[in-house]
Amino acid sequence: MIQVRYCILGGGPAGLAFAHRLKQSGITSFVLLEQEAAGGGLCRSETVDGAPLDIGGGHFLDGRRQAVLDFLFQFMPRSEWVEHKRVAKIRFRGQEVDHPLESHLWQLPEADQQEFLASIAAAGCVAGRPQPESFEHWVRWKLGDRIADEYMLPYNRKMWCLPLDRLGTYWLHKLPDVSYQETLESCRRHAPAGTLPAHGTFLYPRAHGYGEVWRRMAVALGDQFVPGGAVTRVDPCAKTVNGRYRYERLVTTIPWTLWRPWGVLPAEIDAAAAELVHTSVDVDYYPDNLPTTSHWTYEPDEAVSHHRLLLRHNFCGGARGYWTEANAMRSGAVRHFRHRNEHAYPVNTRGKPAAMTAIARWAAAHGITPLGRWGTWEHMNSDVVVEQALAAAGAAAHE
Repeated sequence: MIQVRYCILGGGPAGLAFAHRLKQSGITSFVLLEQEAAGGGLCRSETVDGAPLDIGGGHFLDGRRQAVLDFLFQFMPRSEWVEHKRVAKIRFRGQEVDHPLESHLWQLPEADQQEFLASIAAAGCVAGRPQPESFEHWVRWKLGDRIADEYMLPYNRKMWCLPLDRLGTYWLHKLPDVSYQETLESCRRHAPAGTLPAHGTFLYPRAHGYGEVWRRMAVALGDQFVPGGAVTRVDPCAKTVNGRYRYERLVTTIPWTLWRPWGVLPAEIDAAAAELVHTSVDVDYYPDNLPTTSHWTYEPDEAVSHHRLLLRHNFCGGARGYWTEANAMRSGAVRHFRHRNEHAYPVNTRGKPAAMTAIARWAAAHGITPLGRWGTWEHMNSDVVVEQALAAAGAAAHE
């Protein structure tokens, strides 16, 4: 048995950030186990067709959290990143419209603008009607029937591949408020109005894929990073992992559904983990350069298998081609290169909050810290994950 103060499961952004902040705080008794050969998790990159491809899909570094930037720049200096002004588009009604749609309706023909404005004016949130609990009704209430029917509902059906009435509404605060007056003003001025979403600007490595910063972080941990260290069993009573490591505290960034076959969860917690739902995503590469300035493009057409394109030739220096993301249940035949992410997105089902509350309570009672996208079952961007991990490691250092 190897005795450690902290055993960290999963070498994605959460596990790597937690480990390094421990080390910076003077805590060196830890080990990080990662099932893959390299660190990074969903943010890993590989070389495909002579250039980096982010095999977990589309990942970019948001520049709004300075503490996160300062931390990551220790491993990959600012000089190695390029700042881009975001260009995101939606394939819509036979053309590309800038994202978000409600802020760029002015790019549509005038008759279409009038149609959408009338729909927004009749939306429940604009008209002051009570907020509904059903996901589909909430989207209509928030955005109006036209945007719901032609964009948000088909896009979500493609993303999740499950009946939309299984989704909750507790996470939809991420959608920006839609103001009829601001939308009307943007149509008059031919310019966006209102609050635009995250990634107004973003950072991407100058000569690498996004996975490079995480690869360097893993390498910098030396022998405390254990690649090929798939977790085969955790015993929370004996506080052991794989029968090899004994810990004082466990930090888990791996999906709770993977715990179920080990038979270590109490019946009620196992039932809670069984309630959790995730999607698998196929990332497919194509060598063509498309005639667009977009960095990423949303595709709501349900006749098309993928839901998003990442135009590598527009943000990765010297690269050509693009890749798509599609729910694995919708993917067609492989044409060039494909990487499947078995655990891609946690799904915000109605039962998730109660399930995760029960799991988190049990974990706390057993000296286990859930962290990151899969530990908390939240769809968080990597900068948010790092911020959370730094805070958790800072608290751990003062225990």
